[in-house]
Amino acid sequence: MTDSSSHGTAGVPPTPIGRRTVLIATGTTAAMLAVGAAAPHTTAPATTADSTPLAAAAVCTLTKEMTEGPYYLDGALVRADVTEGKAGIPLKLALTVVNDSTCAVIPDALVEIWHCDALGEYSGYVGNNGHSEPDDRTFLRGGVLTNSAGLADIATIYPGWYRGRCVHIHVKVHTGVTLTSDGSFTGGQELHTGQLFIDETITAAVAKISPYSTNTVTRTTLAQDSIYDDGGAASGLLTVTGSTSAGYTGTLTLGVQQS
Repeated sequence: MTDSSSHGTAGVPPTPIGRRTVLIATGTTAAMLAVGAAAPHTTAPATTADSTPLAAAAVCTLTKEMTEGPYYLDGALVRADVTEGKAGIPLKLALTVVNDSTCAVIPDALVEIWHCDALGEYSGYVGNNGHSEPDDRTFLRGGVLTNSAGLADIATIYPGWYRGRCVHIHVKVHTGVTLTSDGSFTGGQELHTGQLFIDETITAAVAKISPYSTNTVTRTTLAQDSIYDDGGAASGLLTVTGSTSAGYTGTLTLGVQQS
């Protein structure tokens, strides 16, 4: 079950849904690059043209967006925990949203994620990876507003895999949304659509643990994936810490264009 409606066939590069430029930042020298790579010995804080200090949390790298895929559902719930009791190794996502031109954090941006469960099934599309269960839930879908530091903390599980794709998490960033009485959101502006990836050595360890080990679909590795382009953090590769026994934490700073 590949994301064929948007990705093309496995191994064939996808046609992006948009070429809106996105900044993904990691490391410790973002401000240096943003202002023209200040010399390493410089001690004064980097500033923008209007003297606003830049967030010095990352190397600013421009990258393309990635395809939304066929499994998106509108109206995701706004919630910090998207697991809905799904079995799997805990994964905490810490995603920071910043403005790509200033590196200033963006508070109150809705960071929305969705991904498959340990057996490769998406809520709303259960059965596409060969498993049968009632499909009346919204597991592993949802998002939260960033706090004053631009940070969105989301609790989920480590994703599984399905035919033709490596382990990945879909992500969108919206601003100006309106929260609804039923716990969802409407309106706003979509600033970014992308995917998050995890180092293959971690996925290989996870694949040995139940319930992931019961997924009999042949796993596509990160290197074999038709979407991931080996661009590291600039292509959505999370920095992941933890273990199969204690769970994992994945971090990334996403920079988006604000019109």
